[in-house]
Amino acid sequence: MSVVPNIVTVTLNPAIDQTISVPNFAIDAVNRVTWEQADPGGKGINVSSFLADFGLASTATGLLGRENPELFERLFAQKGIRDRCLRIAGKTRVNVKIVDDIQRQVTDLNFPGQSPTPQDLEDFSTTLNVLVADQDFFVLAGSTPNGIPTGYYHDLIQRLKQSDKTVVLDTSGDRLRAAIAAKPDVIKPNVAELREIWGQPLASAAAIVQAARDLIQQGLRLVVVSMGADGALFVDDRSAVHAQPPSVEVKSTVGAGDAMVAGTVTGLVQGQSLEECARLGTAFSMGALTQIGPRLPPKATILENCDRVTVQSI
Repeated sequence: MSVVPNIVTVTLNPAIDQTISVPNFAIDAVNRVTWEQADPGGKGINVSSFLADFGLASTATGLLGRENPELFERLFAQKGIRDRCLRIAGKTRVNVKIVDDIQRQVTDLNFPGQSPTPQDLEDFSTTLNVLVADQDFFVLAGSTPNGIPTGYYHDLIQRLKQSDKTVVLDTSGDRLRAAIAAKPDVIKPNVAELREIWGQPLASAAAIVQAARDLIQQGLRLVVVSMGADGALFVDDRSAVHAQPPSVEVKSTVGAGDAMVAGTVTGLVQGQSLEECARLGTAFSMGALTQIGPRLPPKATILENCDRVTVQSI
């Protein structure tokens, strides 16, 4: 693992992911839990966790509740993630994920996050200023807690781009639409989120690629569109490729998109080509699908998965 991290992940609305297994989960019925597991989560923290599993150091920053930071602190210590998260009043939210292996379903119950005070945001801004001084890649990921304006990511991106930083954004809805105008280098919407941006059905791969190219023309560098079992499209200003993974035994879909972000960032940090980034991002996602919680199988398995990913130019 590198001594000095060069990647910062920002998680403003983290969560403890309480995963419970309920075979044949049913609404309006008594359900029996067969096992449970608690993982520190939030999209940016997941990205840091996946990067660490592949041997890349990162710095995690954002907002954690002062009353229950232990799971996060343990993760940071175990995986060598540099902790620059602010502790704010209250508890970090707990999200419940109901895994049903029989019906192959995952049901999410996501709670609202804490509401940071103006002083909390000012303190976070100060922390970010320190990180900007010696870090190059910034991953802004996930939702924002109550009380933070829709344009907050837009303003963060503008600030980072003015300092010549590479910015990766993974969010959705109004936050994503507002942030695009600030020209993040990379975004990773899924198909539904891309449709929401344009208000169009995008019913074919060609339509999805064109929508991504329209975003590239607005100043973005790379658009990654995840499509579930159909793989992902990777589009830059020169070309577009479709990465198709082989079928794997899925234990949980939780964190698969975050793993794709981590794999893509790994490729970018290492200066890889679009095709290589597509293979690595998809291989990370494949690995996450076979695990419970934000973790990957061994690095050797990820590299083997890269060879199993089919990449075709579009």
